[in-house]
Amino acid sequence: MQPWIAEIIGTAILVWLGDGVVANVLLNKSKGQNSGWIVITTGWGLAVFVGAYSVASISGAHINPAVTLGLAVSGAFPWADVPLYFVGQMIGAFIGAVLVWLQYLPHWKETEDPGLKLGVFSTAPAIRDTPANFLSEALGTFMLMFGIFVIKPAAYLGDVAGSVDLGALGLIPVAFLVWGIGLSLGGPTGYAINPARDLGPRIAHQILPIAGKGDSDWGYSWIPVIGPLVGAAVAGLLYVALGRF
Repeated sequence: MQPWIAEIIGTAILVWLGDGVVANVLLNKSKGQNSGWIVITTGWGLAVFVGAYSVASISGAHINPAVTLGLAVSGAFPWADVPLYFVGQMIGAFIGAVLVWLQYLPHWKETEDPGLKLGVFSTAPAIRDTPANFLSEALGTFMLMFGIFVIKPAAYLGDVAGSVDLGALGLIPVAFLVWGIGLSLGGPTGYAINPARDLGPRIAHQILPIAGKGDSDWGYSWIPVIGPLVGAAVAGLLYVALGRF
């Protein structure tokens, strides 16, 4: 299997499970309705692990353009492969969002609030403040990327000195990292920390015939795309500056 196809599959699984837990919590008459933030953050942490574990041996399981960029900046991933990975991740995220729509098909018309429906697919700030929202996404993704460099799972960093080679199980600490980011840093913007995870489902929200949906909030959409890319790039540069410790 080609690595970019693996990135499609891994990212689709990530979004299917990740956006799925949000749907379970937000949509009316779902059995998980109103179960809260701890359920959402736990679900997303598990989604990262399952999506990454599924394709780690094939593509390195980036399943996130920000991770791909951060690794490229650090020298751990070839720049020539970055565009193909980006495309695969975006396609996968879109597919995952469509699967969530199908999974919860009867619940869209039962949910009156269009903001809740959009919240299943993409992130939005708790307080709309462009500089603060951008900084929150950049910092959250910096923590993700720098955390990966600190943890050094071999799935991402290969034979880099100090890499932890536990096979795909080495991704468990990364899942805990994402869980921790959600619990500690996710409140301001909903912690997209992944451009594909936000943009792909937002496009799906725009296109799909979702009952009673509102607009897709394109005015905000650039923040969960550019913010994570900046944060990951800074983490990669810092890792290099610190001598790839």
